[in-house]
Amino acid sequence: MSGLITRRNFLRSSVLAGSSLVLAGCNQFDFLADKTGPGRQIMERANVLTYQAQRALIGDQALAREYSASEIRQGQRPNGSTDPSTPEYLFLKAENFASYTLKVTGLVDRPQSFTLDQLRNMPARSQITRHDCVEGWSCIAKWTGTQLGPILDMAGVKPQARYCVYHCFDNIQRTLTGDILYYTSSDLIDAYHPQTILSYGLNDQVLPVSNGAPIRLRIERALGYKQPKYLHTIELVDSLEGFGKGRGGYWEDTGYDWYGGI
Repeated sequence: MSGLITRRNFLRSSVLAGSSLVLAGCNQFDFLADKTGPGRQIMERANVLTYQAQRALIGDQALAREYSASEIRQGQRPNGSTDPSTPEYLFLKAENFASYTLKVTGLVDRPQSFTLDQLRNMPARSQITRHDCVEGWSCIAKWTGTQLGPILDMAGVKPQARYCVYHCFDNIQRTLTGDILYYTSSDLIDAYHPQTILSYGLNDQVLPVSNGAPIRLRIERALGYKQPKYLHTIELVDSLEGFGKGRGGYWEDTGYDWYGGI
């Protein structure tokens, strides 16, 4: 086994260990509500350590492993939400996403909006990679889409921007006060990584609804919960404080590692 794989497995195991608490029940993370408490501070220091260690060990531009077509042995397993029920999404799905637009907003010089046809007509990248889920399963699949980096360049990212926040149609949780929509985030290093694509194709077919149609972001060096489905807006920000509980994502708000790297 190579040193790289050993390091990846080590970092991944640290995420899995933490996520087992989430699977045991949400009340396991009640202590995270207290931002000044020692438990919250320990978790935050651990997340920073994971992020810094991965950057130091693997590097900013190291590629995730890509596989041959012969290694695709099954369809991409759907998990989490597989068919959002928000009115906006139901309308788009009914018209086969004809009026869908992906927006780039926030700390940019030129806010952008792209139709699905526009994204499909841009230079495409295909990559056969392994999707690693925090639940413990993996699946090799071919993803096709346009790289996110050039999209951000069209918008003109402002110097003070530090993160991309990815907003989705996915109403992952329903409460008495309304739907909670899925979101997650990344730093600009992962956003500009050459394998980070806005995927509209899966295994040489149109991306299915169950896997995130019309657009699913692929950050190939991260675990599955960092690959947001049903994406509609990318917001450039200088801080994650104003979103959810300020931890950078739906699952991250419950205690998952923000970086989620593998």
